[in-house]
Amino acid sequence: MPGRKPTKPTRAAGRSLSSKSMRRTGKSVTRAKPVNGKGKQTIGGYLIQRLQDYGVADVFGIPGDFVLQFYGMLTDSPIRVVGTTREDCAGYAADGYARVHGLGAVCVTYCVGGLSLCNSIAGAYAEKSPVIVISGAPGIEERRSDPLLHHRVRDFNTQREVFEKLTVATALLDDPLTAFREIDRCFEAAVRFKRPVFLELPRDRVRTPALFPHKPSIDNPRSEREALREALEEAADAINSAKQPVIIAGVEIHRFGLQDQVLKLAEKHGIPICATLLGKSVVSEKHPLYLGVYEGAMGREDVRLFVENSDCVILLGAFMTDINLGIFTANLDPTKCVYATSEKLRIRHHHFHDVLLHDFIRGLGKADLHPPKCNLPRHRDDDNGPFVLRPDAKVTVRQLFRRINDMLDESMVVVADVGDSLFASADLTIHQRTDFISPAYYTSMGFAIPAAIGVQVANRDRRPIVIVGDGAFQMTCLELSTAVKLGFNPIVLVLNNKGYTTERFLQDGPFNDIPNWEYHRLPDLLGGGWGFEVRTEGELDQALKAALNNEDTFSLLNIHLEPNDISPALSRLTKRLSKRL
Repeated sequence: MPGRKPTKPTRAAGRSLSSKSMRRTGKSVTRAKPVNGKGKQTIGGYLIQRLQDYGVADVFGIPGDFVLQFYGMLTDSPIRVVGTTREDCAGYAADGYARVHGLGAVCVTYCVGGLSLCNSIAGAYAEKSPVIVISGAPGIEERRSDPLLHHRVRDFNTQREVFEKLTVATALLDDPLTAFREIDRCFEAAVRFKRPVFLELPRDRVRTPALFPHKPSIDNPRSEREALREALEEAADAINSAKQPVIIAGVEIHRFGLQDQVLKLAEKHGIPICATLLGKSVVSEKHPLYLGVYEGAMGREDVRLFVENSDCVILLGAFMTDINLGIFTANLDPTKCVYATSEKLRIRHHHFHDVLLHDFIRGLGKADLHPPKCNLPRHRDDDNGPFVLRPDAKVTVRQLFRRINDMLDESMVVVADVGDSLFASADLTIHQRTDFISPAYYTSMGFAIPAAIGVQVANRDRRPIVIVGDGAFQMTCLELSTAVKLGFNPIVLVLNNKGYTTERFLQDGPFNDIPNWEYHRLPDLLGGGWGFEVRTEGELDQALKAALNNEDTFSLLNIHLEPNDISPALSRLTKRLSKRL
């Protein structure tokens, strides 16, 4: 099995996050303090202080002339700046960081930096991952004569107007009378709605002082009391009259830190729990009440039947996307559903407004519920049963994921990219909650590697297992150079099936074929990392054992698969769809 010993990677001149900085952000935010020797707040200094107040210890990005002053201030602050190879990768990394840490941040230059972020920030918006986007901009004074400055597109407002479609709040920090309030407003929006926000900072306003002392505002939204009471009464009636209730927990349970409340509700009343694909690992998949991922025809048959035969499906923080619903193969009766997210609350056909998700879930936990105990389905683990080594056999998708499943432990985070990497990973058993990360709604290829960098920056004690197809790998693989720079040790599994296998299933053609790189030789280019070429189960087993023992740098496995070899999940979907067509 060809391999390569790594060059000694360098370690970043940073530090591990403290337990305090690892807390979920958005609560108990401390008061901002003066940031310069004269005791006056500046716009740039206040922005840095608010990042610290919200627990952000690391900012991803690439510098440029319109943001260099602010980068200088960041460097002089306790915040670590993590440089990446591309701006879109910085966005993915900040997204991955936010999913682990609670809030992420990225800082880039004007337009060429900001507009390069659009796709990754769009994904963060779609999947409710709060990222603070900070962009430099031309100075206000240098705009007076409307010059054709470099990086400009059409007019000076273009970048901000684009981000108005991709974020939940935007602000131009051009006026010391309003800039400090605007910073507070955007941070509050990011934490409240769990979506990205955009702040544009002209370079001649970075060190502009406040005209008067500013205190951070505090936003404490509350539920409308009567609406909450009526919603809880109707939900309790639906649950108490049910014979087989089930909870489907979605991604918002993680984003809003409500895992303990959902588990308390389930354990108190013995209600089984499923997760959506986007919400996978929202609770530990070792929990005795956990059934599996519900994803329509893509999911396991025992889970699908239990959920679809339930007379009370309690959907908490779950988004009914096409992927979560198994490409709309799910069969849920709205008249038997309690559907609660941060954006809406519907019980059967009734809609309730101004009811906050956390108030509703906590209220259910305290309600007088007495659903009947139901027998959980027996799961035949045919797909991810124990891995039985056949040393000379070619690696198949089924055997590969059995081996991965055997390898997973509580120290690992699975980061899955798009396609069969994602669908196959749905059947893995994740040990800790929030240890599965994927773009399971927006499904942007190239997410996994830079997101894994963000995951390990957020928590150095967690080791990413990156599962990525060869097509997605080719898009962002050079971000592994950041892993070398920081001394990170992800294990990267490249599913090399010579193209876009999921799309071959949808529409076969030569456009789905891609160049076949020697992926295992990438460490030679990057000056660090170990590479392995894998064709047989014996080589797979040896490579994974070596990778697990390699704690100093990344390990990359180039795993050769047949072009039409697909996971059990994708196979289930094709069989179900064939009956409908």
